[in-house]
Amino acid sequence: MSTLFGKGLTGRFLIAAGIAAATALAALPAQAADIPAPGEIAKSANIEHVLNVPKPAELPDIHTDMAFQGDYAYVGNYSGFSIYDIRKPKRTSLVSSVLCPGGQMDVAVYGNLLFGAVDSSRNDDSCNSVGQTADIKESWEGVRIFDISDKKNPKYIKAVETACGSHTLTLVPGKGRDRRNVYVYVSSYRPGAAFPDCQPPHDKISVIKVPLRTPTDAAVVATPVLFPDGGNPGDGLPYPEGTSATSGCHDITAYPEKNIAAGACMGEGILMDISDPVAPKVTATVRDDQNFAFWHSATFNNEGTKVIFTDELGGGSRATCNEAIGPNRGANAYYDLAGGQFVFKSYFKIARHQADTENCVAHNGSLIPVKGKDIMVQAWYQGGISVVDFTDSANPQEIAFFERGPDETAAPLSGGFWSAYYYNGYIYGSDFNLGLDVLKINDRRTDKASKVRFDILNAQTQASYREGHGHGHGHH
Repeated sequence: MSTLFGKGLTGRFLIAAGIAAATALAALPAQAADIPAPGEIAKSANIEHVLNVPKPAELPDIHTDMAFQGDYAYVGNYSGFSIYDIRKPKRTSLVSSVLCPGGQMDVAVYGNLLFGAVDSSRNDDSCNSVGQTADIKESWEGVRIFDISDKKNPKYIKAVETACGSHTLTLVPGKGRDRRNVYVYVSSYRPGAAFPDCQPPHDKISVIKVPLRTPTDAAVVATPVLFPDGGNPGDGLPYPEGTSATSGCHDITAYPEKNIAAGACMGEGILMDISDPVAPKVTATVRDDQNFAFWHSATFNNEGTKVIFTDELGGGSRATCNEAIGPNRGANAYYDLAGGQFVFKSYFKIARHQADTENCVAHNGSLIPVKGKDIMVQAWYQGGISVVDFTDSANPQEIAFFERGPDETAAPLSGGFWSAYYYNGYIYGSDFNLGLDVLKINDRRTDKASKVRFDILNAQTQASYREGHGHGHGHH
């Protein structure tokens, strides 16, 4: 198949649907003509840009992660979070914003509760707090809990402090007799120095138990050590050659139905048994000191037989989608699970080289629920949004993409899509500076996904789907 480039009167570039030849393009040096002008859009013909809702004026910092429940989308921001009405996606609108600073506000929702991760040392736990060094014992960071039963007026109801704060968080709903509780796995990692509430080696996570009937009783109930041997020591080399040392985890994705979770833990990837949610047990580990600098996030396929790990080379603030870095770093790595162990199959990285001003690296995504197929939509910061079919995990293929030219609304290397998730027929992208984008993919390979309906999506709490129905947790 050939790859077709066309430049219309609008100056937008289109690549014919489904025939982006990733392997061929990866070998080509970046040309100025390959990069859309600032503000212009490049996309495959099978992606429709439905709507952009600008970032709320009330929240001056950047947008971060997202969660969905019912007819609402919840979008984190370093300054707080916003709630959007997506009942009619083509008319997506802002319902409310909560100003409550404390990065990075990774969000998750369950029932009438919203959980926000705070990995920014504050002078207290209030929404009026200001930054304060973690050297001071009284400084606070951890998880904030909000009651979102009134979408126009969310109420802040509880703060739970955790060691080294909460960079990200993952919900694990209780089962059976325990179904009246939800557990929050708090991922954080130790910075360069030791602080009163963040001591080395910090090879652990924090587990918060939240009684759903009395969520103000939420508390840390366990701090399981995942790396009793210290984990990957790293190589101490600087970017871009360096491999991170393991210290806690960056992100965890749970698959509660299957009693498993996958952790991206800086220097390595792990598989866990979470049949007892308070006592997760590491059952397998994998390292890639040649190509992976920082194990950032994990996603299972629907069958729970594969894991996609992402490498956040350069911490999300470098231009890593270029010829010099190449196709195997700052990429996805696909692993099959065989006999409970990881078996490496391949890498995937978007083939479109980005400008030197564009931060670009593998970031957050979710499955597009197509029965019998493994298809994922994913954010790449200023590399845009990519849809990849990894049914053959040794040969992943990009089938759609959407990106903008360099974002000149902010400083260089500080823009693009933080997360891109598929929810009930549409793709939602959370852009640092430009707000919430709504996209629709029209492709025979993903058409069946529109028949699957979820009542909730926390991308880090996966739930199985089948045609016509998606399982979800969160309604009581």
